[in-house]
Amino acid sequence: MGNDRNPLKHQMKIYGPAALLVFAAFVIAYQFIKPAPPGHVVMATGGVDGAYHGYAKRYADRLAREGITLELRPTAGSVENTLLLREGLVSLAMVQGGIEDPDVDTVGLQSLGSLYHEPLWLFYRRDVDFTDMRDLAGRRIAVGPVGSGTRALVTRLLADNGVVDDRDWLAAGGNDAVEALLDGRVDAAFFVISAQSPLVARLLRAPDVVLADFVRAEAYTRRYRFLSDLVLPQGVVDMAADIPPHSQHLLAAAANLVARPDLHPAIIDLMLQAASDVHREGGWFERDGEFPKPELLAYPLSNEAERYYENGPPFLQRYLPFWAASLVDRLKVMLLPLLVLLFPLIKVMPPIYTWRMRARVYRWYDELENAEERFASGEQDGAGVFADLDRIEAEVQRVKVPLSFTDQLYHLRQHIDLVRRKIREHGGRG
Repeated sequence: MGNDRNPLKHQMKIYGPAALLVFAAFVIAYQFIKPAPPGHVVMATGGVDGAYHGYAKRYADRLAREGITLELRPTAGSVENTLLLREGLVSLAMVQGGIEDPDVDTVGLQSLGSLYHEPLWLFYRRDVDFTDMRDLAGRRIAVGPVGSGTRALVTRLLADNGVVDDRDWLAAGGNDAVEALLDGRVDAAFFVISAQSPLVARLLRAPDVVLADFVRAEAYTRRYRFLSDLVLPQGVVDMAADIPPHSQHLLAAAANLVARPDLHPAIIDLMLQAASDVHREGGWFERDGEFPKPELLAYPLSNEAERYYENGPPFLQRYLPFWAASLVDRLKVMLLPLLVLLFPLIKVMPPIYTWRMRARVYRWYDELENAEERFASGEQDGAGVFADLDRIEAEVQRVKVPLSFTDQLYHLRQHIDLVRRKIREHGGRG
């Protein structure tokens, strides 16, 4: 009886199917585990000397602390960035609002939020009779390099003003556009750069150049939700020289952080945390903590970014390193089998096991009671009852239970002997 009394053997008959059920549940749950976040992400920026690339380097430093490599890919500007996103050559990009090209399929691209204002500056030579952009028709204009966000935005705004003849447009920006304007090779030049840029300061101090005041700025912002009406205060560039000499209205797009729809959600959360760190202080046109924000968007806001703006960083990432938070987040689906099956089974299976072992013994009490009743009612004589009792005892001796339950068997055998004695006392023979 030694091996048959091994409790492990009996327990496996009870716990084995339950263990298989839980294992199957874990296997099924494993199919729903999200893939791990990539360790390498490619981001399109802009020119290596531009603001986009400078900010992106700070993002890269922030992600490097979490073990993620952010590879920066310099480009000609926002238009090229959207093309790279569409073709899947990069996963992230800095993109200027208002550069959408109807001939380019950008369906599926998602904004993670706007990062800061990008003022649009229009400088023209003092001898140009200028009131608004309609006066640029037929003029020589520097509109930004091909593929740049400046050119895409300016082309749209000039078209709104009926200025569509581009034969005298110069594809130049930055220093090249500044030199062309100062030398008189162009009559006007557009720039999308920071107010603190040395190029802006240089042009504001140039005696032959005037900064255009966008007097119809509110009309542009009503037509285009990605534009803002900013005011450049008098003297903000140089208080001593009183530059600019009076407050002026500027139009501003917003730099957007744009991602492909297949970018891992954990990377989105990490990028938004990096953007919050980098852009929290703001600037001349941004309040402290204003950016990043889910407004002034170039593309629809991603669902993951929307959750970030509503709830902040994921709970786990607030208290754990990124790799640990990501691992726990991915494996949390494995808690389902624990909660639904394993914990209830741990609570229920011991009583079931005990009941099954005792049931092997207790079922014979019914037959023992029936035999005693048949003798008491005269339905069966003592010899017949003794025969049944011998059979019951023989069967009981073949019952195998773990040693911890053998006392139940001995009690049963004692009760069989007790019934025998009672029958003999009442005239039965055995």
